[in-house]
Amino acid sequence: MTGGLVVVGASLAGLRAAEVARKAGHTGAITLIGDEPHLPYDRPPLSKAYLDAAEPPNVNFREEHHLRDELGVNLHLGSPARAVDTTQRTVHVGDQEIPYDGLVIATGATARTLPGTDGITGVHTLRTLDDAIAVRAALDAGARTVVVGSGFIGSEVASGARKRGLPITIVEAAPTPLARAIGAEMGEAVAGLHHRAGTDLRCGVAVERLEAEHGRVRRVHLSDGTTLEADLVVAGIGADPATGWLRGCGLELDNGIRCDATLAAVGASGVFAAGDVARWHNPLFEQLMRIEHWTSAAEQGAVAARNALEPGAAKPYSTVPYFWSDWYTHRIQFVGVPEADEVRIVSGAVDEDRFVALFRRGERLTGVLTLNGQAVVMKYRGLIARRASWTEALEFAERARSSAARG
Repeated sequence: MTGGLVVVGASLAGLRAAEVARKAGHTGAITLIGDEPHLPYDRPPLSKAYLDAAEPPNVNFREEHHLRDELGVNLHLGSPARAVDTTQRTVHVGDQEIPYDGLVIATGATARTLPGTDGITGVHTLRTLDDAIAVRAALDAGARTVVVGSGFIGSEVASGARKRGLPITIVEAAPTPLARAIGAEMGEAVAGLHHRAGTDLRCGVAVERLEAEHGRVRRVHLSDGTTLEADLVVAGIGADPATGWLRGCGLELDNGIRCDATLAAVGASGVFAAGDVARWHNPLFEQLMRIEHWTSAAEQGAVAARNALEPGAAKPYSTVPYFWSDWYTHRIQFVGVPEADEVRIVSGAVDEDRFVALFRRGERLTGVLTLNGQAVVMKYRGLIARRASWTEALEFAERARSSAARG
């Protein structure tokens, strides 16, 4: 490729795409387009250290001079891409048309908002740096907090509130936390972390409406008839892939940008996708996946860039999904996929706040959940990557348990 590589999305995946393109020897133009005015920054700390630490950390990945001067990246920040013409190979940003030879789309996902809350002060999502700044300020002011949704974001906000000694209530429509991410059985297992930390966790109940006074949230009315006083409401109810700007451009959009195993977008040549916005065929599990995880975003950005530079030699991307979440003083980690015929705890116990649970699909190990099991989780990820059988996984668990008992 002698022309330009354009990356839309100043995200982790977008940054990795730009960095890897230079590392791979691309000497042409690289343009990085971002809708926020900020330099690319790390999102996981926004609901972790950014809320918990005495001083908010610097979450920028790189300084501006590194991107502009050392990598030679043309930065277009603070103005979102509004369309792409896959025939003329141009990206429209404001009143500009930026040509590309290869295009990597890494626009991520957009947090879902609570219906009927537009214009109400004190109601936030937690997806961007500006969101985190606002939520931290409210917690520092001692806000009575209600979190809607008991997923990673909501649970980490609860952790930040309890660290300050603040009362907090989590409202979850599902019967358990993380039901979709780790299954209902294991969701019930981690629910105890909230109870023991003093968080008021209410499952199986929905938000009916928010009540405001003078434009500021004051109460949350629930479907069971109860009312919660609130100065801060944080919606952690999931996110949707940011593909609205791509409608009508010829790309196949279906819960993200539909891609083949090489992350090449279906519907146009020269276009690849990476990160939360990509829905691609994962050869390891032989299924379409869209993963909103840090590790996958970094890996996909690198693969998408290499394949965009040399589409004729594009290589498939397969991975074992991996995520982690910090709740109070505990770390939850999961590798693989949660759909399973059986879930078995092979080490520790739920009431000990330390365990390893294996997920079986057919005769294969397909997932592992650990609570405070940092020493073993990546070893299990390796087993899943080489398609280990259920029997092999149980044998490994027994060896690990025996080794731990010997000290």
